Amino acid sequence: MLTAYTISIYIARQFFSASISMILALTGLVSLFDFIDLLRRIATRPGVSTSIVAYIALDHIPNFCMQILPFGILLGGIICFWKLTRSSELIVTRAAGISVWQFLMAPTACAFIIGLFSTLIISPISSTLYRQAEILDQTYLTTGGGKLTNMSGGSLWIRQSDKELTSRGVAILHAQQVHVINRNLHLSDVSVLRLDEANHLLDRIESPSGYLQHNLYWVLYNAYSIKPNKFPIKLGTIKIPTDLTLHNIEDSFSSPETLSFWALPGFIKLLDKSGFSSISHRLHFQALLAQPLLASTMALVAAGFATRSTRRGGVARMIGSGIAAGFALFTISKIAERFGESGALPTFIAAWAPTVAGLCLAISLLIHLEDG
Repeated sequence: MLTAYTISIYIARQFFSASISMILALTGLVSLFDFIDLLRRIATRPGVSTSIVAYIALDHIPNFCMQILPFGILLGGIICFWKLTRSSELIVTRAAGISVWQFLMAPTACAFIIGLFSTLIISPISSTLYRQAEILDQTYLTTGGGKLTNMSGGSLWIRQSDKELTSRGVAILHAQQVHVINRNLHLSDVSVLRLDEANHLLDRIESPSGYLQHNLYWVLYNAYSIKPNKFPIKLGTIKIPTDLTLHNIEDSFSSPETLSFWALPGFIKLLDKSGFSSISHRLHFQALLAQPLLASTMALVAAGFATRSTRRGGVARMIGSGIAAGFALFTISKIAERFGESGALPTFIAAWAPTVAGLCLAISLLIHLEDG
């Protein structure tokens, strides 16, 4: 038992070194192409310096590292196990009576820890830097006035809690036009529908203009109240309490990659409460949860394809098959992600199904290798 543990730790060290090297190499390669693409984009903008592009490219690196991590582990694992097989170390290990499950225990745990580290530690760093990159991109490289100008027609729909008329009421706010001036959100042609918990209309408020005050109130000017079966009543300037902030509203239109693993659960609840779609954020959160298991799966897939004895021949085909299986798994995960974003699949299934399918494939290969 001690011998199996020692060998497993030795293989884990080799696996860790190969995987980290491959992750860094692939991240560097992708970052280089990203930097070249950014340079192409500033070719028509003589006022933008190369240093801005360098900052954006550097801020993208942790996000690329997160995305490349499963493939880095797969390719690093294939290289590691192939070297150990070619040097007959794994053959001697199995001849000594140590099963593939025993010597793969530590490498699999190592891959799981790498995935867990990326989810818990790298994700917050990646989200912060990716947010900075988006701000720089929108400021210097993108034509437009910010995230809120990307909404269809410049309009805004918001659903929030409203406890002024009933304890479980909701308010639906619609503004025909929105503008961000000095980090203040201004609204034009505003309509507010105030409903009870059964979605019965209690009051309707119309206002030509308003703004979000100190992230605490919607301030509406020259407002009119129109209740069912009653004449309109002029209210003047009114305030409607809100839990939303300009930062939250902007984030709802941002990519989920700008939010860390720790911030996503609370923000998803806020999106659901406010009526925004949280599908992409839920999918990203589930993908981050699945990252450690996906990393372990990739390690097992690499072992299943690369631990075959070189005396049997067909090693190049087996290694190529391992790489092809990894890219097939990536394709399946992207297809499932698109189904999840469209609502055709639950986000949980869309995020976890490819990982579980890859795990089943890896276990099948190892069973065939060990007992077949």
